[in-house]
Amino acid sequence: MQVILLERVAKLGQMGDVVDVKPGYARNFLLPQGKAKTASEANIAAFEAQKAQLEARNLETKKEAEALGEKLDGQQFIVIRSASDAGSLYGSVTPRDAAEAATVDGFSVDKKQVALINPIKELGLHAVAVKLHPEVEVQIQLNVARSEEEAELQASGKSIQELAAEEEAAAEFEISELFDDIGSAASDDDDGDAAPAAAGEEETNA
Repeated sequence: MQVILLERVAKLGQMGDVVDVKPGYARNFLLPQGKAKTASEANIAAFEAQKAQLEARNLETKKEAEALGEKLDGQQFIVIRSASDAGSLYGSVTPRDAAEAATVDGFSVDKKQVALINPIKELGLHAVAVKLHPEVEVQIQLNVARSEEEAELQASGKSIQELAAEEEAAAEFEISELFDDIGSAASDDDDGDAAPAAAGEEETNA
């Protein structure tokens, strides 16, 4: 099926190009999203008549996307989720979650702009591409954690495995300290029992 592109489409062509695509791709994506029209003589003629206007609009939206991209690129957003001790999420983080996290922090991002191929299913830091415009793409980072405190530790460079190891080591240390305290208390009791016995022996000898 032939279509004429109304904007640049990655791996397909530039605005105004007439390209061959699969009918399903055209019907389900290109046509409903206004990225292309069927390449009929009437549509091609209409495009040529509106070409200058379309190019001007594209340039304006591109500038707006570049301005937003300069602020958004490299930003880190925290997403709080429940997860197992091994770091597997009970559920997943989707493009909608990424867009909402960015929007909460003051950035206007739509879920359709988030290029997340597969949902995120693990705790940790995840790089995610955001396509603000056909010609403008930036990268953000999602800090997926079980709490704000855990997110801060992950942001400092510690992995969920390292955090788990530190918690385990701290727990083992507390247990060993507890046993040391119990041992010391028992030793004090033994010393206290021995003293009266010694005094009793001295009286008998006398």
